[in-house]
Amino acid sequence: MASDLSRLGNYFCSLGCLCSSVGMAAESESCNCDAWAAKDPSGVLSPYRFNRRTVQPDDVSLRITHCGVCYADVIWTRNKHNDSVYPLVPGHEIAGVVTEVGSDVKGFKAGDHVAVGTYVNSCRDCDNCNSFLENHCSKFVFTFNGVDTDGTVTKGGYSTHTVVHQRYCYKIPDGYPLEKAAPLVCAGITVYTPMMRHNMNQPGKSLGVIGLGGLGHMAVKFGKAFGLKVTVFSTSESKRDEAISLLGADNFVLSSNEKQMGVLNILNLL
Repeated sequence: MASDLSRLGNYFCSLGCLCSSVGMAAESESCNCDAWAAKDPSGVLSPYRFNRRTVQPDDVSLRITHCGVCYADVIWTRNKHNDSVYPLVPGHEIAGVVTEVGSDVKGFKAGDHVAVGTYVNSCRDCDNCNSFLENHCSKFVFTFNGVDTDGTVTKGGYSTHTVVHQRYCYKIPDGYPLEKAAPLVCAGITVYTPMMRHNMNQPGKSLGVIGLGGLGHMAVKFGKAFGLKVTVFSTSESKRDEAISLLGADNFVLSSNEKQMGVLNILNLL
């Protein structure tokens, strides 16, 4: 997994590199978006051009400045679920700057810093959608490799810009670094939601975090921000220094050590 993510990271450290890709110059001049795409299950990314839709009344168009790397990018670029549609543009941890808004858009304007996460559409009429739980809607559409209501296959954030309905666009507070905001709309919200649901924002409680990957390091950060006592569980002793010294965890447990695993009995949430 780590090598896969490293490989993707080497392809895509910052979207700024897209604009300088000489290979795209040979593509059709009618296309309006530059991207990195996988063309087959090898998962190798190469320059690609395509058309984003024109801005509709409820749409927000944003110039993408950053996109986080998620293991989902590896899964679908390499067709691990046997449902990938190529060319496939991955990326669903998107942050950028609004360049245009539709006539009916409220709450966004050109220049705003915004984020787009793992989905870009839903039915907007079911109980889940009406409860702001669109990610549980049976008709929600993934940000990439999803089939939208118009029949087109969605393409993600490894690209220079995107157009999204205002409902699925989120304002980033002024002054907050875009590169730090991007991972919050996938890894961040994935751990934040259960922590809030189980009242794990109360100082003094004990939180256990299994693994120190993309989700784990976010969980540690939230836990410490909430004033929790955080214990990291890992199969690798090499993660100890990162957990304690870099991220500020209170304890580190090697999961193969039966005696150390006794700490499970004092956790409020794992």
